[in-house]
Amino acid sequence: MGRTYLVEEGIGQYLTELSTKVKPYVTGLLIGQCSPQRDYVIRAVRTPPKEQQQEESVGPPKLASLDEEWITTHANQVSRMLPGGLLVLGVFMIATPELAKDGQNALRKLIFSVEKSLSKRRLWKPAEEEVSDRAALQICSATKKVVCRTYDVQDPKSSAKPADWKYQSALTASWVALGCTVNVNIHIPLLATSPNHDLEKNTKNGLNRWSKQIEDSVFLINGQVKDEDTELLEGQKKFRGNTQPSTQFSDVKVLTQLCQGAGARSTATVQVCSGSINLRGAVKCRAYVHSNKPKVKEAVQALKRDIINTLSDRCEILFEDLILNEGPQKKNFGREYHVLPQRLFVPVAGSSVMLSDYKFGDEAAGEIQERFVEMLDQPVQAEDMHIAEDIST
Repeated sequence: MGRTYLVEEGIGQYLTELSTKVKPYVTGLLIGQCSPQRDYVIRAVRTPPKEQQQEESVGPPKLASLDEEWITTHANQVSRMLPGGLLVLGVFMIATPELAKDGQNALRKLIFSVEKSLSKRRLWKPAEEEVSDRAALQICSATKKVVCRTYDVQDPKSSAKPADWKYQSALTASWVALGCTVNVNIHIPLLATSPNHDLEKNTKNGLNRWSKQIEDSVFLINGQVKDEDTELLEGQKKFRGNTQPSTQFSDVKVLTQLCQGAGARSTATVQVCSGSINLRGAVKCRAYVHSNKPKVKEAVQALKRDIINTLSDRCEILFEDLILNEGPQKKNFGREYHVLPQRLFVPVAGSSVMLSDYKFGDEAAGEIQERFVEMLDQPVQAEDMHIAEDIST
């Protein structure tokens, strides 16, 4: 039996609207959450059109012209805007009947290249028991027929398996939100032998070491240490009389270990350094978990990944910004302070889940609004953007 995808009802309407504008095909990403029993799709987002696509030469349409690099770049940008617990679950394509027979091959290729690109940037490794199936959704623009299949991204030879695609209203209404603030003070030495002061590479290595500390941390959920195999909502009252469902929020404290246990041997290495990078500040993290008997370990894993992702994504954004504004040839290595972009959260229409983005101090609200429209095909009101934290350096 294949996997079941429970899909937010509004997505059906979104895909139908897209199918009326199809010329000759449109692609996009499916965003949601995996769980052992079933997967949840909370958003579908079309691939932003490329400017030169407007001036393409007229000829018979072919799926061979799919711009794989453009679609994977979009997936990377979107994944930065997802809080813990959410990920790119797959890809969709709406195409005319003439292109339908090549559709599955094109989708299969896209699924593997998107996953390869996303996994390159991650500082955490997927758990062994983790769901590695990703969805390929194909819709015929003429008949509106929907075909959903899955591919196992851990197996390059994986063949298509059928999957159920079921719409459901208020899918995320009673999901659980977890939030925490993590104080960051990371010291990364720059080795004298490091060629050309490769700041980006050194920072990534330092973040890699720090991410292992986060993986080994103890998480207190509402002040309690809970066994990872217990149900997250165990012992909490369910309000039957309340017809207005609301997100349950859990406050989490993260306790990092100060030193290794007494049994662990530690070896010290002396290295000649020519400088160091210090990352300091308090970061706000958030994760969402489905409400179908979620386990504590699912919630903790989602929050751990958000903590690790939010810091590595910001450093990536900062380096991209520096290269854009100062060029890669910069050679002045005196003491410098750079402000990492601040995190903000934005509510999603018709959902209790919030998406996130990053803002530099001099960025106007209008630029962030444009980014939401371009990346997530969602208009956002300036007053709905909640900046979550103070400035970090």
